[in-house]
Amino acid sequence: MEVIEKAPAKINLGLDVLYKRPDGYHELEMIMTSIDLSDRLTFSPLPNKKIIIQTDNGFLPRDKKNNIYQTIEIMQKAYGFSDGVLVHLTKNIPVAAGLGGGSSDAAATFRGLNRLFGLNATLNDMVKLSIPVGTDVPFCLYGKTALVKGLGDIVQPLEHSIPQCWVVLVKPKLSISTPKVFSRMRLEELHHPNIRALKTAIEQQDYQQMTKELGNSLEGYTLNKYPSVQGIKDKMLAFGADAAVMSGSGPTVFALCQHYSRAVRVANGLRGFCDEVYLVRTLNQ
Repeated sequence: MEVIEKAPAKINLGLDVLYKRPDGYHELEMIMTSIDLSDRLTFSPLPNKKIIIQTDNGFLPRDKKNNIYQTIEIMQKAYGFSDGVLVHLTKNIPVAAGLGGGSSDAAATFRGLNRLFGLNATLNDMVKLSIPVGTDVPFCLYGKTALVKGLGDIVQPLEHSIPQCWVVLVKPKLSISTPKVFSRMRLEELHHPNIRALKTAIEQQDYQQMTKELGNSLEGYTLNKYPSVQGIKDKMLAFGADAAVMSGSGPTVFALCQHYSRAVRVANGLRGFCDEVYLVRTLNQ
């Protein structure tokens, strides 16, 4: 028996860093949405709690450093089953790109094991178990479009997904450490997007207003340190994108286009500057 799960990427339509908490982490307020760029995971049972991860991506660890591996161990402990798991991962989401690929793989693993072994875990059960794996995993379990608060553990799905549009993703040849960004940024210098106004625009299905309210508090640090990321954003707008924003801590920048012809023009224009360019739709389940 095998179970197949898709793991969609996410983008941050809005990301605001509010303050540093007493525990040393930062309080966040974000709006995320899922996009039609997905990894594919296939799960099969193995004997004796053995965990094997097979993948076509040579950059990913296959041991306890991998989110999939960690998730399997968490589920084994929480539900006390003695089976092992063979996971085959087809990786389509760029690694270390601010697109939540590892978190979405973990979320897909929670769902896949739940189905494979008939664990009857609820969404709330899986969300609670997922928090130690990564801050984006709870959202990836919910999917669609949601307001996300705290450390990423408070997820409030919106009644409407964002207005249907096209997304152009550009991943430059950079790897950016999220912990390093948070440790080196200065809170007093951050730009704070209006998350409430962004949420209202989505709820009203007002595409034009939504594009005006997009924003990311982490852009200032990353764009200053890596001017090539700013260059990508500028080129997207020059080629006619309705809006362009960095996702997460970067380095991926995404552009939104209401019309396919405009999205194609933006994507083709960027392919002359970057190797990793993706043209996808939003996921409005």
